[in-house]
Amino acid sequence: MIRLLVVTILILVVARAFWRVIDGILDGARSRDRGSASAVKLVRDPVCGTYVAPGNALSLSAGGTTHYFCSEECRAKYRV
Repeated sequence: MIRLLVVTILILVVARAFWRVIDGILDGARSRDRGSASAVKLVRDPVCGTYVAPGNALSLSAGGTTHYFCSEECRAKYRV
């Protein structure tokens, strides 16, 4: 009788673990589809080489080209 109870509990634990893995895989596949639309291309700061998001970076237009900087210090160094 005890052996049957232990086997039943073990089967339930294994089944729950299996379904959690499957649920995680499906959740990951769903979030991958949503995340691809919101990806932001990073640009490189020409002074220090740090990658920054253009929406959060400081910018400077020179010669018809826009350059993006991580800080005011890098932008000032570029101007000189």
